[in-house]
Amino acid sequence: MPKVYARRRLSILAAAGGLIALVGLFNGPTASAALPTPVSAATARSYLSQLTVANEDRTGYNRDLFPHWITQSGTCNTREVVLKRDGTNVVQDSSCAATSGSWYSVYDGATWRAASDVDIDHLVPLAEAWDSGADSWTTSRRQSFANDLTRPQLIAVTDNVNQAKGDQDPAQWMPSVSSYACTYVRAWVQVKYYYDLSVDSAEKSKLTSVLNGC
Repeated sequence: MPKVYARRRLSILAAAGGLIALVGLFNGPTASAALPTPVSAATARSYLSQLTVANEDRTGYNRDLFPHWITQSGTCNTREVVLKRDGTNVVQDSSCAATSGSWYSVYDGATWRAASDVDIDHLVPLAEAWDSGADSWTTSRRQSFANDLTRPQLIAVTDNVNQAKGDQDPAQWMPSVSSYACTYVRAWVQVKYYYDLSVDSAEKSKLTSVLNGC
């Protein structure tokens, strides 16, 4: 059964009848992240074989070099667009801020009722991109990467999970929901291929292993 939270507190059920009702109500995810569908496993394997294998170098990295959460339309920035896309029954105010709705985090299977409990994950982290070739990009290209709504690069997930992931690649971190592994690595490879980013040897080995099981 998916975990349902609100502001980090689990509801304590006083009676078995309440538990039964809750099970019925949350028999499935109340919302499902709408990450753009990544390429197939076969295509991802082909892409991966074409990626340059190189050691990573973080010299000079600064998150501010990737302008993110830019205005997309009207008063809506990238974060608010993804919150609306990935949530269910999302209501936004005149500033485009999400005031209500629910968000199902595919990384850990949790459902959240407050937008403040949700982060927008850069599936390929900004620091990882820098390590893999983005250090030579223009600011404009880094901005496009950090706000890419077309590729499977941005997704609404539990904030603590996103923070635990940090800038780690799949050799170091994978979603705890194992059924999401194939989608995750297919998306990772697609983004790296599109932006012509390299992979390190451990990263490629992990990606190959997961993709071979998809």
